Amino acid sequence: MNILVLNYTELHEFILLGIPQTEGMETVLFVIFSFIYLFTLLGNLLILTAIVSSSTLHTPMYFFLGLLSIFDMLFPSVTCPKMLFYLSGQSHTISYKGCAAQLFFYNFLGATEGCLYSVMAYDRFVVCVGLVMAAWLVGGLHATILTSFTFRLTYCGSSLVDYFFCDIPAVLPLACTDSSLAQRRVSFTNVGLLSLICFFLILVSYTCIGISISKIHSAKGRQRAFSTCSAHLTAILCAYGPVIIIYLQPNPNASLGAIIQILNNLVTPTLNPLIYSLRNKDVKSALWNVFHKRGFTVENK
Repeated sequence: MNILVLNYTELHEFILLGIPQTEGMETVLFVIFSFIYLFTLLGNLLILTAIVSSSTLHTPMYFFLGLLSIFDMLFPSVTCPKMLFYLSGQSHTISYKGCAAQLFFYNFLGATEGCLYSVMAYDRFVVCVGLVMAAWLVGGLHATILTSFTFRLTYCGSSLVDYFFCDIPAVLPLACTDSSLAQRRVSFTNVGLLSLICFFLILVSYTCIGISISKIHSAKGRQRAFSTCSAHLTAILCAYGPVIIIYLQPNPNASLGAIIQILNNLVTPTLNPLIYSLRNKDVKSALWNVFHKRGFTVENK
């Protein structure tokens, strides 16, 4: 027993090994991911600027789209800066607390955004602020539970995280104790409980929306309503699809998980402005007015 105690050393940091099977491609990946990340920030910032600056866009729908733009800037910012840091040749290490914080905020923002997709379907029935507060609270509780399940275990062996950020499937196998129970709890909480509740809410909402659309007499009106719904459903698929694939794998594959997470972390936040807003005439008009007024002010000066 004494020998075991003497050899017992808890970890104070982890080493992120990065994206599997990409050795020698660090410079190319750094350039590509930097461009995507900056494009994501710029695209969502433009949408947020248009919504805030235009009084005609101060409606429930654009209120939620503005929040979605904020999340799509914050969500990739949890993992991307650290990934770009070590792709540029810097240290791969991340502190124990830094790993826990990254895991918490990744799940917090991901869960909150998932809830936001659900409440967006009910923006006509309930006060917007109440829905948003509920989404934040659920996201915080969700992330707290998952982080607790993960970091209540003892980590005293290998510090090598075979991934490009601290995600639960990559961190749990490093625990010194049996992590199978924690894995089942994570799968149930992350995929079973939250996803099923959100899916049920979305299903109920779209059933009501489908009935309403069927009552629209004009073909143009039905087409416009269907276009709005299809954009929302596409975004939902992009948000929930990766989560289901990653956390329900019976035998997790690091390479497949990395590809899916890169799509989820970088590509999806880039697509959301295109899916929802940049093709919208009202948003385009608001952006034009913003830049036109700024240009007009500069010319007068």
